[in-house]
Amino acid sequence: MSLLQIGSRERGYQEWRLVSGALADISEALEVFQPHRDTRKITVFGSARTVASDACYELAEQLARSAVEAGFEVMTGAGGGIMEAANSGAGCEASIGLNVDLPFEQHPNRFVSSCGGRLLHFRYFFTRKLFFLRESDALVVLPGGFGTLDELFESLTLIQTGRTPPIPLVLLAPPGDAFWSGWQRDVNQGLAARGLISPEDGDLLIEAHSAEEAVERISHFYRLFHSARLGDDRIELLLKAPLQAEQLDDLNHRFDDLVDQGMIQASETVDDHGLLRPCLYFHFNRRRIGRLYQLLEQLNDLALPPDQALEQPGRRKPAPQP
Repeated sequence: MSLLQIGSRERGYQEWRLVSGALADISEALEVFQPHRDTRKITVFGSARTVASDACYELAEQLARSAVEAGFEVMTGAGGGIMEAANSGAGCEASIGLNVDLPFEQHPNRFVSSCGGRLLHFRYFFTRKLFFLRESDALVVLPGGFGTLDELFESLTLIQTGRTPPIPLVLLAPPGDAFWSGWQRDVNQGLAARGLISPEDGDLLIEAHSAEEAVERISHFYRLFHSARLGDDRIELLLKAPLQAEQLDDLNHRFDDLVDQGMIQASETVDDHGLLRPCLYFHFNRRRIGRLYQLLEQLNDLALPPDQALEQPGRRKPAPQP
């Protein structure tokens, strides 16, 4: 619906405050993210109440440092606790903060508030969530309360329904901390046992117990896979290198149940930076997103020619040649 149509129907102050605030959030966010589109971003979710002496705080710092070393930027909700730790570990030049106006708890932490052009103030949760998912190339969730679990479930819902392209979602906790193991047992396995989700939906989640493991799993997700374009019943998987004929045949054999009609085919397409890339395309069952993640795992495990150079996982396009 256009603004003209809204204007012909709505006259109330609250309605126009909502429209104006949402559009302002979107406009300001697009302007901030535009210069950073070439670098992949890892979003870190977790409790704002986690204190500096907590093992999760130190783990979030380590995660952010490892992510930056691997070429990624780090995005948080800009608050305290886990968010503060992640921004501290990433440093000002590799941090982005998406703050939201709240009456308590949510004040920008000192590690991102002084970063020029890297802190956004959202008026609404829904526009903030939109940009968390739109701009994230990976999600890492540490233990948290209602807000953290809300972000986790919203992300899972959008991934499982194919409303956002596939990205890795890592559940991270310190060694010996059973927070996520218990959560997955009670929620994920319980839902699958009752037929409320597909058995393979568990593959949408990766559990890790160290910063290095989390970043390694995210980097592996982008080893050969570059990005995806989702249509109503068709998907394009953009790759960093072409497949051999026997590798494509093997994928068609292993993932025949994922393809609604026809078969997985190899081709080429132009990415968002105007670069020609090899790709795979096929018609697929959008209810089988878990199987799509299994296919991506298989892709990224494929052996490549020894002289095949791959782009850095943290970048969306090749680094400029010296």
